[in-house]
Amino acid sequence: MAIAKKNAPAGRRSAVGAASTTPTKSGEVTLIDDAALDALVNVKPETWEGLDDKALDAEIAKFRASAEALRAEIVSRGAAVGGTDAFEYEDVRAASGTNGETNAEDDEELGNIDDIDPREWMVPPQCIPVHANVTTYDWKPMYEHEQFDVIMMDPPWQLATANPTRGVSLGYSQLTDQHIADLPLPQLQKNGLLFVWVINAKYQWCLNQFKKWGYELVDEIVWVKVTNSRRLAKSHGFYLQHAKEVCLVARRGDAPPGMKDKAIGSDIIFAPRRGQSQKPTEIYELIEELVPNGRYLEIFARKNNLRDYWVSVGNEVTGTGLPPDDMKAFEERGTIPSAKYGAAAQR
Repeated sequence: MAIAKKNAPAGRRSAVGAASTTPTKSGEVTLIDDAALDALVNVKPETWEGLDDKALDAEIAKFRASAEALRAEIVSRGAAVGGTDAFEYEDVRAASGTNGETNAEDDEELGNIDDIDPREWMVPPQCIPVHANVTTYDWKPMYEHEQFDVIMMDPPWQLATANPTRGVSLGYSQLTDQHIADLPLPQLQKNGLLFVWVINAKYQWCLNQFKKWGYELVDEIVWVKVTNSRRLAKSHGFYLQHAKEVCLVARRGDAPPGMKDKAIGSDIIFAPRRGQSQKPTEIYELIEELVPNGRYLEIFARKNNLRDYWVSVGNEVTGTGLPPDDMKAFEERGTIPSAKYGAAAQR
């Protein structure tokens, strides 16, 4: 929201004035003014919880309509001055006049209309979130009941040294290779596709582990991160600055039922960077196009990417803190089961 307000034109109030209305599928919805919009952004979750379904739907409709009106105005003004949706292949160093350094605007993480929608905190109606520590979770009832066509995971890989990112602090715990190897993927998926986001240091380990789990590598997807000026969004790295992430694709057994019999989409995703470790929505859309109406499971899921028709397991799926069992362990022993932080991850 802060980014949208920063870049909004001076005539913004005319687009979201208190007395204006906008048509929607269900009729006209009264828009809200700037002060009310700001108040909604900062509203406490308890306020939304106190509303009945009808009142909540009305508030959401006003909020979304106002946000859409603002976005439409920004887009129209951008087009008027010659804006383009094409990706610009630019040399960041030449454009900035520095050795790879970009200005503050380029370094900002891109905003999204969903970032200011109250429903970000609500679970999609057809999503099944499981708030749990994946290393201590009892997976048996799940794999005895269901087999998954697609599994995706973004493990919090244990890094190789105590200071691997040269000054960039990690805001999450790490897991050892053994904890990841112990995940019951062969039980969860007899036949299907596995998508694993991997860091450079774990690339070979992951290939070896595929064989132990009974998978074979079949493809890979590269996410090229871009800034709000559509340049490479460079980040930390040991030898080179990183502007991409890689997702390895492996198959176990037969192809999932209903899987497309021809290549679809692309193995390159151009998408903005978001929050730490948040993956682009394009990867989910690609999977759902490749395996329509599939049974999808995400391990190490986060609240940012909860989606309809996915089972999402992770300790951050609610955005409200750790799972109860982890909280209890932390209160009793001062540690979370299996989690390693910083230099402690090496011990």
